[in-house]
Amino acid sequence: MSSKSIGTSPLPSRSIRFHIMVRSLFIMSGLLLVIGILQYVYMKEFMYSNKAVSLQSQIRSVPLDEWLSFLEDNPVAEQNPLEPLRIPDSSVAIVDKAGSIKKEWADLHHGPPPHLTSQAYLDALQVQRQQHGEVPYHIIKDSQGFPRLLVLQPIGLPEKPVGLVQVTTSIRSVRDVLERQLATFVALSLLALTGGLLTFLPVLRKTLIPLSEMVQTVESINAGNLHLRLPDQNGQSETDRLAAAFNSMLQRLENAFAAEQEAKEQMRRFVADASHELRTPLTSIHGFLEVLLRGAAHHPEQLQEALQSMHGESTRLTKLVQDLLLLAKIDKAPTLAVQLKKMELHPLLIELEPHLQMLAGLRSVQVEIASHAKLQIDPDRMKQVILNLFQNAVQHTDPNQGSIQVSLKDAERGIQLIVKDNGSGILPEHLPHLFERFYRIDTARTRALGGSGLGLAITQSIVEAHGGRISATSEPGKGSSFTVWLPFATEQKEKAPS
Repeated sequence: MSSKSIGTSPLPSRSIRFHIMVRSLFIMSGLLLVIGILQYVYMKEFMYSNKAVSLQSQIRSVPLDEWLSFLEDNPVAEQNPLEPLRIPDSSVAIVDKAGSIKKEWADLHHGPPPHLTSQAYLDALQVQRQQHGEVPYHIIKDSQGFPRLLVLQPIGLPEKPVGLVQVTTSIRSVRDVLERQLATFVALSLLALTGGLLTFLPVLRKTLIPLSEMVQTVESINAGNLHLRLPDQNGQSETDRLAAAFNSMLQRLENAFAAEQEAKEQMRRFVADASHELRTPLTSIHGFLEVLLRGAAHHPEQLQEALQSMHGESTRLTKLVQDLLLLAKIDKAPTLAVQLKKMELHPLLIELEPHLQMLAGLRSVQVEIASHAKLQIDPDRMKQVILNLFQNAVQHTDPNQGSIQVSLKDAERGIQLIVKDNGSGILPEHLPHLFERFYRIDTARTRALGGSGLGLAITQSIVEAHGGRISATSEPGKGSSFTVWLPFATEQKEKAPS
């Protein structure tokens, strides 16, 4: 649905405006139809009752003696009772208390009066009905099919009637009034529907303006401007909720798109850095092979030097490939990349202490153990974490004046492994990127020492696979400190505290 279908264009059959208008008019028509039917039924009953009451009053206006004379076959009764009644298009019948018609006077146009059943006449003679003020009347059709009003009036005392007077008259005038009333109502209803349609369209168009603006905004959103948002304060709860939901979706899309872009950029940098790191040892090996093919193979000293260099480069290449495979394995399934066992960490630190002393050379090494807590760890991977952090400290401290401190102590819901040195430190702008793959502070220095820029990234991945976290603090010229937090065995499944 385009914005034009909501705004000022003609009403297509699938637009919201069209459906709202049609359904509203349908409801209005239904209500008017119900009102018209109820009004017609009520007015018909009211006018028929009034006509019956009027006839009853006219019957009562004739002296009782005259009606009794008709009932008793008195000669005076030979006169026509229609003359004193003065009711046009009417017929009269006299009914005795047994329910039989004694006399009747026909209407010149509609013929003799209709005959009801004896039971109907007897029901009209019931005193109870007269006490309730009811006027018994019937709507019947004459021989020509025209409806007529029939009224029954008791003769005699109300408590003990001796007969009935039946007057049948035309109701054409009443029906004409009802038809005029009905026609007037239909005309007014059509006029009301037309006026409602003319006034409803602009009101509906104005009401749907926020929705039209939302459609226009949505149509203008693409991958390049996901930051656009819909107005969510339109004064309409439904459109406000829709706008808020759509804005939330846009935020998720923007975050997902940014994450995808970041992932692509990281992958691009990773491929470029990995290619560069692989190319360096391969280029060295290729160069030494060319030297050997040019005749150096016949000179023992040159041959030995070339083989040693190629061995070193191949070892570096092998380690780089192993590091990449390890990172890929941890990224794919962190829980499968480590084999966790419930044990203490300090025995590993004691076991590695001689090796750390050897790596440190003339540097001062201090190992402090203040925690004997049980952890869920992979001993081989934790050795790798300790060696990576220690080797990183060795690379950034003075060979003669360097000092490295490795400590193990209890912390909140876990333990802390801290590797602290007094090296050159790290500038603040480098700290957020320390654990990125192939990131180096000093490219020339680390490559000369054999670093590939993957050590800290591997360390972080292993620590996170154990449910822990790693952080770094540093002050230029005063050294750096790397802290590894690992949860207790009972806290392994809980989230690491922030």
